[in-house]
Amino acid sequence: MTTVDLTRLDLYRDGFPHQLFTDLRRTEPVFWHPVPADLPGDHDPGFWVVTRHDDVQAVNRNTDLFSALDGPQLSRRPEIAGATLVSMDGTDHTRLRRLISSGFTPRMVRLLDERTREWAGSIIDRAIGSDATDFVDEVAYQLPMNMIADILGIPPEDRAELFSLVLDFVEGGNPDHGISPEQHALIQIQMFEYAHELGLRKRAHPTDDVWSVLCAAEIEGPDGARTGLSEIELDLFFLILTIAGSETTRGAITGGLMALVDHPDQLHRLRSDPAEIPDAVEEILRWSSPVSCFARRATRDTTLRGVSIAAGDRVTMWYPSANRDEDVFDDPFRFDTARRPNPHLAFGGGGPHHCLGASLARREVTIFFEELLARTTTIEITSPPVYAALSIDNPVVVAVKELGVRLS
Repeated sequence: MTTVDLTRLDLYRDGFPHQLFTDLRRTEPVFWHPVPADLPGDHDPGFWVVTRHDDVQAVNRNTDLFSALDGPQLSRRPEIAGATLVSMDGTDHTRLRRLISSGFTPRMVRLLDERTREWAGSIIDRAIGSDATDFVDEVAYQLPMNMIADILGIPPEDRAELFSLVLDFVEGGNPDHGISPEQHALIQIQMFEYAHELGLRKRAHPTDDVWSVLCAAEIEGPDGARTGLSEIELDLFFLILTIAGSETTRGAITGGLMALVDHPDQLHRLRSDPAEIPDAVEEILRWSSPVSCFARRATRDTTLRGVSIAAGDRVTMWYPSANRDEDVFDDPFRFDTARRPNPHLAFGGGGPHHCLGASLARREVTIFFEELLARTTTIEITSPPVYAALSIDNPVVVAVKELGVRLS
């Protein structure tokens, strides 16, 4: 019987505990985890932990059996059920995805590609030659932050303050960050208010950005009636995009840089043949697995790997574990930019809830490393990574907070 407590933040002080999850995959790949009585927040009495690739993928794809209505976080938050893209199922979820996807027209995607390359080049050039660069804050975070700001049409003068709020919100569950629950709630209110004001401005004075397109987007529903995004749907999607889009891409870029520096043969391979970078990005995504854990709720009694799961039970999917599964990946602890096939689950592994931003994230990471390797000859890590254990209630769980790097 597994007795590990995955809610203990000290497990993640040095990064994701891969060895622990390797043991779990071998000994008890599906197990019941009681919730400690002193865990902050409102929680179920326990949750199932799913660690193997095939099982994580099965839970992720079967929204009829494993519902997303309660959201991806572990705690109970009934106010978000059915309200956001990550807490919807069925026709409501399909409608919202179609509406949001309609904003990313071929022309807009081409424009975003051009902007990604411009931002990546300028961010890297600013860092080259500096003796003290915090890669996480000054480089890796700058690209997704500015790309999301471009998508949303956020004025340059608002970006620093807004994304400072985003970072504080993301780290709100980290006791080392010093933000009280009341302050955390206030930050969310401030972000929501900004989203609402921005939506009103875009409706009144549309500009050439995705957010203006989404404000006016309409699709035909099953009954033939036209439907668009309501103000509340736009405001909530704003929160998801600014929080999830910036944090996860930052994690992938940071994890990718660390892996390439640690494996100079792989770095040399990509410098010698930049055409290999898009495939290498798939290995970077597998290796870094920026999202640690998503939760679902069983809608009826079922079994998984012979284990009985009752209707109403909370079920958690652990993506970094699935992406190191020995049954799926040959020598999974080898970083191999030529790995093929590479069926990683960094974006959820398919199904209705496959990450809507997967294509954009892939392009951002790919273009970043294309520009980085084209503009540098030397990449040095000057100080070891500092990790932030964010909270078991944050799907990212653990992230690199600081990394000293010198680019030449």
